Amino acid sequence: MWRPTFTILRKVVFPHYKETSSFSKLFYSTKSRFPRSTAKLTLISASVGVLVGAGYGGYTHYKINVKKPTQATEVEEYVLLKEAPKYQAQYRVVNDSDNSNLELVLFQYRTCPFCCKVRSYLDARGINYEVVEVDAVLRQAIRWSNYKKVPILLAKVEGGYQQLLDSTAIISMLETYLRDKSYQLSDIVKFYPATRFVNDSGKVATDITNKYFVMHNAPVLDEKQKAAEAEERQWRQWADQVLVHTLSPNVYRTVGEALETFKWFEEVGGWKQSFPAWECALMVYVGAAAMWIISKRLKSRHNIKDDVRQSLYDAANDWMKAVQKKGTPFLGGNKPNLADISVFGVLSSIEGCGAFEDLKTNTSIGKWFQDMKMNMKETSGKHLATYA
Repeated sequence: MWRPTFTILRKVVFPHYKETSSFSKLFYSTKSRFPRSTAKLTLISASVGVLVGAGYGGYTHYKINVKKPTQATEVEEYVLLKEAPKYQAQYRVVNDSDNSNLELVLFQYRTCPFCCKVRSYLDARGINYEVVEVDAVLRQAIRWSNYKKVPILLAKVEGGYQQLLDSTAIISMLETYLRDKSYQLSDIVKFYPATRFVNDSGKVATDITNKYFVMHNAPVLDEKQKAAEAEERQWRQWADQVLVHTLSPNVYRTVGEALETFKWFEEVGGWKQSFPAWECALMVYVGAAAMWIISKRLKSRHNIKDDVRQSLYDAANDWMKAVQKKGTPFLGGNKPNLADISVFGVLSSIEGCGAFEDLKTNTSIGKWFQDMKMNMKETSGKHLATYA
């Protein structure tokens, strides 16, 4: 009964410990129903504690970030705060050419694909912003909000601070504002109401109406412009509903890959500078164990092939066919459009993982991705650390 459970535990918590006869006897002995020594009892109790913690962490992550709500709630509503919550920004991005007049704070997980989408958009438009890194397990940095997902973008507006939700809606709202500054963000959010509906499973779900649309008062578009905007919306939706679902089964494909991925998250996210050592260890080991388990469910839910890499390659090939059909560097032509930015943001979330290296080797997406990075460097601001 214990053996499969402790095999998983050993691979995640003791990855470098070789299994010996004494190790196996300690954990897998079936001579007695109860451990006979205090040491053995202590080890088993600690191990069970770690597994329970991993299971709980995985369950809460899955419940909050994956499962759809089972009843209508008010947490998705846009909130206008009278005062800014207390926060500690890890860094801020400053662009001297920014004329947006926006004051933004992004609450994020550094390698969350949806957070990466928002950062990619802000960098592409050369907007200044601050970044607050959220602990993916405890989420203490967003306790002030009833909305427990990320990204959350907080914007200073007349009368307070506007909370903006949903990565796709955030991008559409900001793009709407940049194209027509006669509207305030607190007015623009009204164009993107949160709607509740009963999904195919009979559960109440919430979505943002119009989130793939950029609102503007431009004259009636000609047929070519209409087609371009429709294509842009189509691929933005594809990034959210197809591409993003190929990531988890690939970067958490094995226990080793899951642990490697979370260690990269720790490095690139600056966790050691932002959180105490015990919290970093909790995020790395509990997160890796939880996501390795959850990724198997996601693979089944989203009909990912048994060879999960092939599903990732297929998605990249579909995207590159659309870009190459244009005969230009990007889907948007000589400059990236919102679809380019969204796809780049999603893929940048796994840039440091083995799956991404395999993707570049087995598809033609590498050059497009590099061109996007170069384009971003021309528009994004300087990163200035703010932590001690």
